[in-house]
Amino acid sequence: MSKGDGRAKKEVYFQKLSQLLEEYPTIFIVNVDNVSSNQMHQVRHSLRGDAVVLMGKNTMVRRALRNLIADNPNYEKLLTVIKGNVGFVFTKGDLKEIRERIVANRVQAPAKAGAVAPVDVTIPAGNTGMEPGKTSFFQALGIPTKIAKGTIEIVNDVPLIHAGSKVGASEATLLNMMNISPFTYGMTIQAVYDNGTIFSPEILDIDESDLLASLVQGITTIAAVSMAIGYPTIASVPHLLINGYKNLISIGLTTEYSFDAVEKVKEILADPSKFAVAAAPAAAATEAAPAAAKEEEKEESDDDMGFGLFD
Repeated sequence: MSKGDGRAKKEVYFQKLSQLLEEYPTIFIVNVDNVSSNQMHQVRHSLRGDAVVLMGKNTMVRRALRNLIADNPNYEKLLTVIKGNVGFVFTKGDLKEIRERIVANRVQAPAKAGAVAPVDVTIPAGNTGMEPGKTSFFQALGIPTKIAKGTIEIVNDVPLIHAGSKVGASEATLLNMMNISPFTYGMTIQAVYDNGTIFSPEILDIDESDLLASLVQGITTIAAVSMAIGYPTIASVPHLLINGYKNLISIGLTTEYSFDAVEKVKEILADPSKFAVAAAPAAAATEAAPAAAKEEEKEESDDDMGFGLFD
């Protein structure tokens, strides 16, 4: 390939990246370590119509973004997450749904020497079906075994590999001999870019109920602090007004100062039966409303039945 062809391909890539950045408000920055080309094809197919997957060398992506920062300074935030084997998934759809479709495609894979383990691996206790001559593999890894019916049997469950550590040659060989494929590989989401903001994908797990609960808790805290220090805020003013109203009623009850609300309270305290009498009509009205509605529906139904076929 000539230098001219290389420049032309880079120019096409820059134009495509620029177009996608302008068209789509949200980008998933995904890690594609150990993801096969067939998996990439399946992910693209599952996202077709709702998202666009774009891969490229980090140097090309950084150069393209630096050229676009002058027009949109927010793109500088993307430079901080372009590390390692990453790609972009552009979308306008529901973020939770798109995320599930991105991470859903995972493939079982054997352990390879030198690979970083994504999860803990434990060798289960039980008969391995392997001949006694291979006991040395287990001894080298400190796995307790015994010979049962001419085969090797593992006595206890043994943690073999810890998440985040590199797989050794002995561990990889043993797992392959036992036909254990402990890892699954697929796209993982490192970060989300949305309208100029970068955030962790875990934020997508927050429900509206959690947000409302946090908001209510914050308002309650502000109101409590404001009332404790005597500094009025929007959150504390309703409580201050109610408390002030209660104080006025208390003063009116203990002094000769009076107003309408105090007079009503004094009447109830003097003769509690008046409160019962006043409450009864209200309760009756509440019960009568549904009955009246039912009666009205019945009358309308009766009127309808009064029409003849040729009326």
